[in-house]
Amino acid sequence: MEQNPSRRVFMIAAAAGAGSLILPASAGASTPASWLAPARAGRTAPDPFTLGIASGDPAADGFVLWTRLAPAPLAEDGHGGMPGRDVEVDWQVAADERFRQVVRTGTATARAGSAHTVHVEVEGLQPGREYFYRFRANGHLSRVGRTRTAPTTANSLSFAAVSCAQYEHGYYTAYRRMAEQDPDLVVHLGDYIYEYSGGVYTAADGNVRRHAGGKLQTLADYRVRHAQYKTDPDLQFAHRKSPWVVIFDDHEVENNWAGDNPGTLVPGFAARKAAGFQAYYEHMPLRRSAVARGTHIKINRRIEWGSLATFHMLDTRQFRDHQPCDDGMRSGCDERLGQERVMLGDDQLKWLAGGLRSSPGTWDLIAQQIIVGQRDYHLGPGRELNVDAWDGYPAERDRLLGALSSSGAGNPVVLTGDAHVASAADLVADFDDPDAERVGVELVSTSISSDGDGYHDPARDAALLAENPRLRFVNERRGYIMCTATPEELKADFRTLDYISRRGAPAKTAATFTIPAGERVLT
Repeated sequence: MEQNPSRRVFMIAAAAGAGSLILPASAGASTPASWLAPARAGRTAPDPFTLGIASGDPAADGFVLWTRLAPAPLAEDGHGGMPGRDVEVDWQVAADERFRQVVRTGTATARAGSAHTVHVEVEGLQPGREYFYRFRANGHLSRVGRTRTAPTTANSLSFAAVSCAQYEHGYYTAYRRMAEQDPDLVVHLGDYIYEYSGGVYTAADGNVRRHAGGKLQTLADYRVRHAQYKTDPDLQFAHRKSPWVVIFDDHEVENNWAGDNPGTLVPGFAARKAAGFQAYYEHMPLRRSAVARGTHIKINRRIEWGSLATFHMLDTRQFRDHQPCDDGMRSGCDERLGQERVMLGDDQLKWLAGGLRSSPGTWDLIAQQIIVGQRDYHLGPGRELNVDAWDGYPAERDRLLGALSSSGAGNPVVLTGDAHVASAADLVADFDDPDAERVGVELVSTSISSDGDGYHDPARDAALLAENPRLRFVNERRGYIMCTATPEELKADFRTLDYISRRGAPAKTAATFTIPAGERVLT
């Protein structure tokens, strides 16, 4: 069940709105005076916490807390209805849901130049335990969120892998069903927002909502779009329940951009990329190391879960060469075969290889955006490949798989988004050699909502599996992957929903795979 504030906490929030803030006596001396002071602004100020709260990037001694003040979240100027001045925001972290044991508290500045967002990097906490947090500003209390620190040692880890949440295409029921399973961690693999004008990108079964505004061009545009997505109650619920670790793909800027190459012919790409990066940082629970600097942002990083798992978060957009053969689905594209073509770039590939060699985790989870394994979409003679994915960069893929093989990492698992189709596949050193060495496995999360309800076509799925002998499973419905890792195995449940064009769909397990430790194979 959702970890809601207790009745006392709800009473506190109500009192704040009435002009006073009353904490239970059991809150004790840990509660700062600012939380007890009269909340005069609460008499007239609207609730600034319309976009919810979030936490992310857990470490053994802390995590990031996030919120944005936005009483009018869709205001066209991108300021969320806030004045053009900085605002102080109080925050608390407690060991219990009722905030009787407040362990950290402070005040952060929500700056007007950063869309009144707040990123608090909390430190000095105990490893491997659950905490609760909340914010206070303008006489209002936020909802209560639950988060956790990473352990130093662990016997189990539950995490969800999600991606691709086009707001117009359906409701975010999959986010809610995922959150109801109480994962320790949520790994978002990109396409958190989409940049299209309202109604331009239409799902096969029709759109159920509409984007505010046109195609994203300015910083204000990107801020409004992030705000619109974050007004969704299912997404807010999912952020309150677990810490998230996030990376972007293309749509956080624009479709299929690659390095300095735009995905469209609309001029002004550098300005759009800088705006997209800034708005992304502003709206995600990221550390200061990820602050956007013009057309650059650092999102590749590691999250360690004690001796059990290491997440290697990759960036497959900023450093890649342009897609070969004018992008898209292609047959006979010799341009893709160039040995010099890169996806990660030399520095990031070396960073990954070094991290794999020194990783303390039983499981090395490589979180990235696009399908790594070779995937032939043409049923029958001939071959058709998606050259925006790693199939457009086979030499770089060889270098990646070589790093997985030579690093000594015993259990590499690639987590992938982008495709809007769930799949599981073995990764091998040579996809055209039936006896090739197994290098790892790839788990591809379907979309949360992109492309609408999806469909189930057993005959086509069987043909696709026959065409791709390393592919073990495929499913075109919406959903997520729920994983449980132990020192002995990693279990992946592919959870799907039959519909998202209306609310309330249950989630079911379409397939389960187990990866025994040390075997690099799906069973």
